Amino acid sequence: MPQKIKYLLLLLACVFTQAAFAQIPVNPNTNPGDPQRRVNLRDTSTRNGGKKLTDDQQMDTLRKNQERRKDSVVFNSKLIRVTSERFLRDSTVLFPLDTGLYNYENYSPLLQPRSPKISLGNTGLPARSLLFEPSHTIGFETGLHELDPYMLRPENINYYRARVPFTQLYLVGYTGVKEQIFKITHAQNVNPQLNVGFNLNFTGSRGYYSNNSVLSQNVSDVNAAGFAWYESKGKRYNLLTNLIYNNIKAPVTGSILNDSIFVTGSIDKSTLPVRLPASYENWKGASFYLKQTYYIGHIDSTVAGKGKANILPTQRLAYTIKYDALKYEYLQNGDDNYNVFPDYYFSSNRSRDSLSVKHLQNDFSYSFYLRSKKEKAIKNELKLDVGLTQDIFSYSQFVSDTTLDQYGSKVVRAIKQQATSFQDLTVKGRLSYKLSDRAALEGNVQQIVQGRDFGDFLYDAKLTLAGNNKAGKIILEGYSQSSTAPLAYTSWVSNHFIFHNKFSNQKTNSVSFNYINSPLKLDLKVEYFLINDYLYFTAQDNGIDAHPAQLSSPINLIKVSFGKSIAWRRWHFDDYIVYQKTDYQSTLRTPQVYNYASLYYKTLLFNVLYSNIGVDVRYNSTYSAPSYAPGLGQFYNGPNVMFSSYPVATVFLKATLQRTNLFIMYDYANQGLFSKGYYTVNRYPQQDAALKIGVSWTFYN
Repeated sequence: MPQKIKYLLLLLACVFTQAAFAQIPVNPNTNPGDPQRRVNLRDTSTRNGGKKLTDDQQMDTLRKNQERRKDSVVFNSKLIRVTSERFLRDSTVLFPLDTGLYNYENYSPLLQPRSPKISLGNTGLPARSLLFEPSHTIGFETGLHELDPYMLRPENINYYRARVPFTQLYLVGYTGVKEQIFKITHAQNVNPQLNVGFNLNFTGSRGYYSNNSVLSQNVSDVNAAGFAWYESKGKRYNLLTNLIYNNIKAPVTGSILNDSIFVTGSIDKSTLPVRLPASYENWKGASFYLKQTYYIGHIDSTVAGKGKANILPTQRLAYTIKYDALKYEYLQNGDDNYNVFPDYYFSSNRSRDSLSVKHLQNDFSYSFYLRSKKEKAIKNELKLDVGLTQDIFSYSQFVSDTTLDQYGSKVVRAIKQQATSFQDLTVKGRLSYKLSDRAALEGNVQQIVQGRDFGDFLYDAKLTLAGNNKAGKIILEGYSQSSTAPLAYTSWVSNHFIFHNKFSNQKTNSVSFNYINSPLKLDLKVEYFLINDYLYFTAQDNGIDAHPAQLSSPINLIKVSFGKSIAWRRWHFDDYIVYQKTDYQSTLRTPQVYNYASLYYKTLLFNVLYSNIGVDVRYNSTYSAPSYAPGLGQFYNGPNVMFSSYPVATVFLKATLQRTNLFIMYDYANQGLFSKGYYTVNRYPQQDAALKIGVSWTFYN
């Protein structure tokens, strides 16, 4: 029987190998036996005696060949351009499609090397930043951010200029079907001016504990978006629009009962009970976004390497409308037998807490540019942007309670606890001066001048000084911010938590020095923060009564970040290290040291696979781990618990073959070497070692 299995596997390998190579296009102008018959998709199109074409010339050539219905055109990623809304604010800037392997294995939003997260265990569960990453927003906000990493928002949408239809399929899964991520992206030009497309993302994951057998305890995320980008023939008018739907479901178990699983011997984790077996958060909603810009007067352009032209206006009018409706829900079934909650106000065994927020934004802006006329670079450029933003909010909060119906019978229904509507008007301005491509100064102002959050402001300034290509550049930056306390801190009514507080605005002042040297692959950033009236969640000593608080004393924090890449022959080493120091370490709970290092070897396997083989290592120093409050959605300063900290290593192989990228990695490969497991949040153990596989397919025809 084993011999038959071997022969069967060999036969399947031959079949799939034939199918794979059948996808490689051939040159119809050669003989069947010619070794040049197979087309190299990595070659750039040429003409005029072998002279390489610019990117724009390739795209024009492709269009002409399509119009003449010739079949010998080679489609590749250079025919696709991508951009996002932030790169279209001042001009039209396009980028080549990224088909490389850099950071490809770090698929999860929790494991980004320069923005690591702590979480309740696996992808899809509540998370927050491990490092200090302050918010740069002013005005009204709910204060709920624990599921933000999994939301799809208008600013996350990419827009394409595709001469041929572009489709990308992306799939990640690992042993035991503990986690699966599937993403689809499609874009195509309806005509040379209009591009349309869609995104469709699915994420599902399960923990290792008793929630395996409880359906309500499984992560289930759906993100969907449709988008379009229109640019007129004269390149004066641009329209960006998208429609987004999110449905994020995350179990909140209240942690497992056994707090010593990594101390005792071997344990069947699927048999370990959790404190809340049927409790979860659900965020769902939709948004509509539309932005129109019109260029007035003369239009300039500049060429930025390899024939890529950027369109630069001299005057610009812009109008943006955005509407979103989002509902935050917390659902609990069953009694709180293990005292996860400090108390209950409406029901001891059933929670249906919800907060619905609707937001309509109208944004008007006018931009004026003065610049000298240069063909290859913009010098002596002055920009002035002025704008007015109107934000209209309405929100309502409900809880489940027992009441009497019209017949005098007791019924359980959602009862409104609070509801209100209001608006904010924000004045915005930006003034920048670009002396040359080596010196630029910019200042920004945002001030809420009318409404509920009157007085909020954000002022920032930036000076950029660049030397020659080898010298690198220096960026000096500073900002001052004053923000109203979020809703969750000031007015909150739910089954287990009720707050009615009045807090002062939190004020943050910061200055930073940033040195970037691209040829040396080096960047250094030093930041200083002074935070007054710091807002946070805390509890009594060893208590579970999470509640908002405001620190009366100022917090000083210094943050030093250093990144460096080294290459020697085929060996590559990337390192990113952060040092943070604050005088209120017990309040602002982050580690002093964080390091991410990646060592890998580049090679060509089997003469077809461009591969990287290596290991990633993440490490952070010990710190007081925060706790998490189910039903409130907040990480808070609970018991002062510090967990031992050891490196977490991931061994990986990632490779590319024609239009396919793939990775195979063994995450937390060193489990058992230093410890049996680790925590980032109090009482919530992280995932065990697991074999993970990811693959993406890209189609250009």
